[in-house]
Amino acid sequence: MTPPESDALAHFTKARSARGDLQQALHNELVLQHRDLADSVAAAYSGPGRDRADLRQVAYIGLIKAVKRFDPAVGRHFPAFAVPTIHGEIKRYLRDLSWVVRPPREVQDLRTTIAKVYPSLTQRLVREPSLPELARELGHDEKTVSEALNCQSSLQPDSLDAPFEGGYLADVHGSIDSRLEQAENLVILAEAIRTLDDSEKDLLTRRYFHEEPQHVIGERLGMTQMQVSRRLAKILVKLQHEILGRPVPAKAKSRAGSGLASSGAGPEAVSA
Repeated sequence: MTPPESDALAHFTKARSARGDLQQALHNELVLQHRDLADSVAAAYSGPGRDRADLRQVAYIGLIKAVKRFDPAVGRHFPAFAVPTIHGEIKRYLRDLSWVVRPPREVQDLRTTIAKVYPSLTQRLVREPSLPELARELGHDEKTVSEALNCQSSLQPDSLDAPFEGGYLADVHGSIDSRLEQAENLVILAEAIRTLDDSEKDLLTRRYFHEEPQHVIGERLGMTQMQVSRRLAKILVKLQHEILGRPVPAKAKSRAGSGLASSGAGPEAVSA
Protein backbone atom coordinates (compact mmCIF):
# COMPACT_ATOMS: atom_id res chain seq x y z
CA MET A 1 0.00 0.00 0.00
CA THR A 2 1.15 3.49 -0.81
CA PRO A 3 1.52 5.43 2.47
CA PRO A 4 -0.77 8.39 3.19
CA GLU A 5 0.37 11.52 1.42
CA SER A 6 1.14 13.30 4.70
CA ASP A 7 3.49 10.46 5.68
CA ALA A 8 5.14 10.49 2.24
CA LEU A 9 5.73 14.23 2.46
CA ALA A 10 7.31 13.79 5.86
CA HIS A 11 9.68 11.18 4.39
CA PHE A 12 10.57 13.45 1.48
CA THR A 13 11.27 16.35 3.82
CA LYS A 14 13.57 14.15 5.89
CA ALA A 15 15.30 12.81 2.77
CA ARG A 16 16.00 16.28 1.36
CA SER A 17 17.47 17.51 4.63
CA ALA A 18 19.52 14.34 5.23
CA ARG A 19 22.90 13.59 3.70
CA GLY A 20 24.89 10.52 2.62
CA ASP A 21 23.79 7.08 3.79
CA LEU A 22 20.78 8.40 5.67
CA GLN A 23 19.42 10.13 2.59
CA GLN A 24 19.92 6.99 0.52
CA ALA A 25 18.15 4.89 3.14
CA LEU A 26 15.16 7.25 3.15
CA HIS A 27 15.01 7.18 -0.67
CA ASN A 28 15.09 3.37 -0.65
CA GLU A 29 12.25 3.28 1.87
CA LEU A 30 10.14 5.62 -0.27
CA VAL A 31 10.73 3.48 -3.36
CA LEU A 32 9.63 0.33 -1.50
CA GLN A 33 6.52 2.10 -0.19
CA HIS A 34 5.43 3.17 -3.69
CA ARG A 35 6.21 0.00 -5.68
CA ASP A 36 2.50 -0.70 -6.18
CA LEU A 37 2.29 2.59 -8.08
CA ALA A 38 5.04 1.47 -10.46
CA ASP A 39 3.42 -1.97 -10.82
CA SER A 40 0.10 -0.46 -11.87
CA VAL A 41 1.76 1.75 -14.52
CA ALA A 42 3.78 -1.18 -15.88
CA ALA A 43 0.64 -3.32 -16.15
CA ALA A 44 -0.85 -0.80 -18.58
CA TYR A 45 1.92 -1.62 -21.09
CA SER A 46 1.71 -5.41 -20.93
CA GLY A 47 0.99 -7.15 -24.21
CA PRO A 48 2.31 -9.65 -26.78
CA GLY A 49 6.09 -9.63 -27.04
CA ARG A 50 6.55 -7.63 -23.82
CA ASP A 51 8.01 -9.28 -20.77
CA ARG A 52 6.10 -8.14 -17.69
CA ALA A 53 9.11 -8.57 -15.42
CA ASP A 54 11.16 -6.27 -17.68
CA LEU A 55 8.37 -3.67 -17.69
CA ARG A 56 8.21 -3.73 -13.89
CA GLN A 57 11.97 -3.27 -13.61
CA VAL A 58 11.85 -0.28 -15.97
CA ALA A 59 8.91 1.15 -13.98
CA TYR A 60 10.94 0.84 -10.78
CA ILE A 61 13.76 2.78 -12.44
CA GLY A 62 11.24 5.51 -13.25
CA LEU A 63 10.04 5.44 -9.65
CA ILE A 64 13.59 5.83 -8.34
CA LYS A 65 14.13 8.83 -10.61
CA ALA A 66 10.85 10.34 -9.44
CA VAL A 67 11.85 9.93 -5.78
CA LYS A 68 15.18 11.65 -6.39
CA ARG A 69 13.64 14.53 -8.35
CA PHE A 70 10.52 15.21 -6.28
CA ASP A 71 10.48 18.48 -4.35
CA PRO A 72 7.62 18.85 -1.80
CA ALA A 73 8.10 22.61 -1.92
CA VAL A 74 7.05 22.67 -5.58
CA GLY A 75 4.21 20.12 -5.52
CA ARG A 76 2.76 18.27 -2.58
CA HIS A 77 1.19 15.27 -4.40
CA PHE A 78 3.90 12.68 -5.15
CA PRO A 79 1.84 10.18 -7.27
CA ALA A 80 0.86 12.99 -9.64
CA PHE A 81 4.57 13.66 -10.17
CA ALA A 82 5.73 10.04 -10.21
CA VAL A 83 3.20 8.57 -12.68
CA PRO A 84 4.26 10.69 -15.71
CA THR A 85 7.92 10.03 -14.86
CA ILE A 86 7.33 6.26 -14.82
CA HIS A 87 5.30 6.43 -18.05
CA GLY A 88 8.13 8.31 -19.73
CA GLU A 89 10.73 5.78 -18.62
CA ILE A 90 8.71 2.85 -19.96
CA LYS A 91 8.00 4.61 -23.26
CA ARG A 92 11.70 5.33 -23.77
CA TYR A 93 12.50 1.70 -23.05
CA LEU A 94 9.89 0.42 -25.52
CA ARG A 95 11.03 2.89 -28.16
CA ASP A 96 14.79 2.50 -27.87
CA LEU A 97 15.74 -0.77 -26.16
CA SER A 98 13.01 -3.39 -26.51
CA TRP A 99 13.53 -4.09 -30.23
CA VAL A 100 15.72 -6.98 -31.34
CA VAL A 101 15.95 -5.25 -34.73
CA ARG A 102 15.09 -1.59 -34.30
CA PRO A 103 12.94 -0.10 -37.08
CA PRO A 104 13.01 3.63 -37.95
CA ARG A 105 11.37 5.96 -35.46
CA GLU A 106 8.56 6.90 -37.85
CA VAL A 107 7.66 3.21 -38.29
CA GLN A 108 7.54 2.75 -34.52
CA ASP A 109 5.31 5.81 -34.11
CA LEU A 110 2.99 4.64 -36.89
CA ARG A 111 2.74 1.20 -35.26
CA THR A 112 1.63 2.90 -32.03
CA THR A 113 -0.93 4.99 -33.92
CA ILE A 114 -2.30 1.89 -35.64
CA ALA A 115 -2.77 0.21 -32.26
CA LYS A 116 -4.90 3.17 -31.15
CA VAL A 117 -6.90 3.56 -34.38
CA TYR A 118 -7.49 -0.11 -35.22
CA PRO A 119 -10.14 -0.91 -32.55
CA SER A 120 -12.30 2.15 -33.30
CA LEU A 121 -12.07 1.57 -37.06
CA THR A 122 -13.01 -2.08 -36.59
CA GLN A 123 -16.01 -1.06 -34.52
CA ARG A 124 -17.10 1.49 -37.12
CA LEU A 125 -16.82 -0.96 -40.02
CA VAL A 126 -18.21 -3.89 -37.97
CA ARG A 127 -15.31 -5.98 -39.29
CA GLU A 128 -11.54 -5.89 -39.46
CA PRO A 129 -10.34 -3.11 -41.80
CA SER A 130 -8.41 -3.96 -44.93
CA LEU A 131 -4.96 -2.54 -45.59
CA PRO A 132 -6.27 0.13 -48.04
CA GLU A 133 -8.96 1.20 -45.54
CA LEU A 134 -6.42 1.43 -42.74
CA ALA A 135 -4.04 3.42 -44.95
CA ARG A 136 -6.80 5.91 -45.86
CA GLU A 137 -7.75 6.31 -42.22
CA LEU A 138 -4.16 7.06 -41.23
CA GLY A 139 -3.31 9.19 -44.25
CA HIS A 140 -0.31 7.03 -45.21
CA ASP A 141 0.45 4.90 -48.25
CA GLU A 142 -0.22 1.17 -48.04
CA LYS A 143 3.46 0.20 -48.18
CA THR A 144 4.30 2.28 -45.11
CA VAL A 145 1.31 0.96 -43.15
CA SER A 146 2.19 -2.62 -44.10
CA GLU A 147 5.76 -2.09 -42.89
CA ALA A 148 4.47 -0.77 -39.56
CA LEU A 149 2.10 -3.74 -39.17
CA ASN A 150 4.87 -6.22 -39.93
CA CYS A 151 7.51 -4.67 -37.69
CA GLN A 152 6.15 -6.74 -34.77
CA SER A 153 8.58 -9.46 -35.87
CA SER A 154 11.44 -7.04 -35.15
CA LEU A 155 10.24 -6.77 -31.56
CA GLN A 156 10.12 -10.53 -30.97
CA PRO A 157 11.40 -12.58 -33.93
CA ASP A 158 10.13 -16.12 -34.41
CA SER A 159 12.34 -18.80 -32.91
CA LEU A 160 14.34 -20.93 -35.36
CA ASP A 161 12.88 -23.92 -33.49
CA ALA A 162 9.33 -22.86 -34.38
CA PRO A 163 7.36 -25.47 -36.42
CA PHE A 164 7.22 -24.70 -40.14
CA GLU A 165 5.66 -26.80 -42.91
CA GLY A 166 6.23 -30.12 -41.18
CA GLY A 167 9.72 -29.21 -40.00
CA TYR A 168 11.34 -26.26 -38.27
CA LEU A 169 12.02 -22.69 -39.34
CA ALA A 170 15.77 -23.33 -39.10
CA ASP A 171 15.45 -25.92 -41.87
CA VAL A 172 14.64 -23.23 -44.46
CA HIS A 173 17.25 -20.69 -43.34
CA GLY A 174 21.00 -20.63 -43.32
CA SER A 175 21.61 -22.57 -46.52
CA ILE A 176 24.97 -21.92 -48.18
CA ASP A 177 24.88 -19.63 -51.19
CA SER A 178 27.39 -21.02 -53.68
CA ARG A 179 27.85 -17.53 -55.13
CA LEU A 180 29.48 -16.39 -51.88
CA GLU A 181 32.50 -18.57 -52.65
CA GLN A 182 33.23 -16.40 -55.68
CA ALA A 183 32.28 -13.08 -54.07
CA GLU A 184 35.82 -12.11 -53.04
CA ASN A 185 37.25 -13.03 -56.44
CA LEU A 186 34.57 -10.99 -58.19
CA VAL A 187 35.26 -7.93 -56.05
CA ILE A 188 39.01 -8.14 -56.74
CA LEU A 189 38.39 -8.64 -60.46
CA ALA A 190 35.99 -5.67 -60.59
CA GLU A 191 38.64 -3.43 -59.03
CA ALA A 192 41.21 -4.59 -61.58
CA ILE A 193 38.84 -4.04 -64.51
CA ARG A 194 38.36 -0.42 -63.43
CA THR A 195 42.01 0.20 -64.33
CA LEU A 196 41.37 -0.66 -68.01
CA ASP A 197 40.58 1.98 -70.59
CA ASP A 198 37.25 2.03 -72.43
CA SER A 199 38.52 0.17 -75.51
CA GLU A 200 39.93 -2.63 -73.36
CA LYS A 201 36.69 -2.92 -71.39
CA ASP A 202 34.72 -3.01 -74.65
CA LEU A 203 36.88 -5.84 -75.98
CA LEU A 204 36.46 -7.89 -72.81
CA THR A 205 32.70 -7.32 -72.83
CA ARG A 206 32.32 -8.43 -76.44
CA ARG A 207 34.45 -11.56 -76.03
CA TYR A 208 33.59 -12.85 -72.57
CA PHE A 209 30.16 -11.40 -71.73
CA HIS A 210 28.50 -11.37 -75.17
CA GLU A 211 30.63 -14.40 -76.24
CA GLU A 212 31.31 -13.01 -79.69
CA PRO A 213 33.85 -15.04 -81.71
CA GLN A 214 37.20 -13.34 -82.29
CA HIS A 215 36.70 -13.06 -86.05
CA VAL A 216 33.33 -11.32 -85.51
CA ILE A 217 34.94 -8.86 -83.11
CA GLY A 218 37.70 -8.26 -85.66
CA GLU A 219 35.15 -7.49 -88.37
CA ARG A 220 33.31 -5.04 -86.08
CA LEU A 221 36.46 -3.24 -84.95
CA GLY A 222 38.47 -3.40 -88.17
CA MET A 223 41.06 -5.85 -86.82
CA THR A 224 42.29 -9.28 -87.82
CA GLN A 225 41.46 -12.29 -85.68
CA MET A 226 45.14 -12.54 -84.67
CA GLN A 227 45.18 -8.90 -83.57
CA VAL A 228 42.06 -9.46 -81.46
CA SER A 229 43.62 -12.56 -79.88
CA ARG A 230 46.87 -10.77 -79.03
CA ARG A 231 45.03 -7.73 -77.66
CA LEU A 232 42.85 -9.90 -75.42
CA ALA A 233 45.86 -11.80 -74.15
CA LYS A 234 47.66 -8.57 -73.23
CA ILE A 235 44.55 -7.33 -71.40
CA LEU A 236 44.38 -10.56 -69.39
CA VAL A 237 48.06 -10.27 -68.47
CA LYS A 238 47.45 -6.67 -67.40
CA LEU A 239 44.59 -7.81 -65.17
CA GLN A 240 46.69 -10.60 -63.68
CA HIS A 241 49.45 -8.20 -62.70
CA GLU A 242 46.94 -5.67 -61.38
CA ILE A 243 45.38 -8.31 -59.15
CA LEU A 244 48.80 -9.50 -57.93
CA GLY A 245 49.92 -5.92 -57.38
CA ARG A 246 52.93 -6.13 -59.72
CA PRO A 247 53.86 -3.86 -62.65
CA VAL A 248 53.80 -5.41 -66.11
CA PRO A 249 57.30 -5.42 -67.73
CA ALA A 250 57.11 -4.71 -71.45
CA LYS A 251 59.04 -7.86 -72.48
CA ALA A 252 57.16 -10.08 -70.06
CA LYS A 253 53.90 -8.61 -71.31
CA SER A 254 54.82 -9.48 -74.88
CA ARG A 255 55.92 -13.04 -74.05
CA ALA A 256 52.94 -13.69 -71.78
CA GLY A 257 50.61 -12.25 -74.37
CA SER A 258 51.87 -14.65 -77.00
CA GLY A 259 51.57 -17.61 -74.64
CA LEU A 260 48.07 -16.74 -73.54
CA ALA A 261 46.93 -16.14 -77.08
CA SER A 262 48.21 -19.46 -78.29
CA SER A 263 46.66 -21.32 -75.39
CA GLY A 264 43.26 -19.71 -75.85
CA ALA A 265 43.22 -18.31 -72.28
CA GLY A 266 39.93 -16.87 -71.07
CA PRO A 267 38.62 -15.11 -67.93
CA GLU A 268 39.59 -18.13 -65.83
CA ALA A 269 43.24 -17.16 -66.33
CA VAL A 270 42.58 -13.97 -64.41
CA SER A 271 41.66 -15.83 -61.25
CA ALA A 272 44.56 -18.29 -61.53
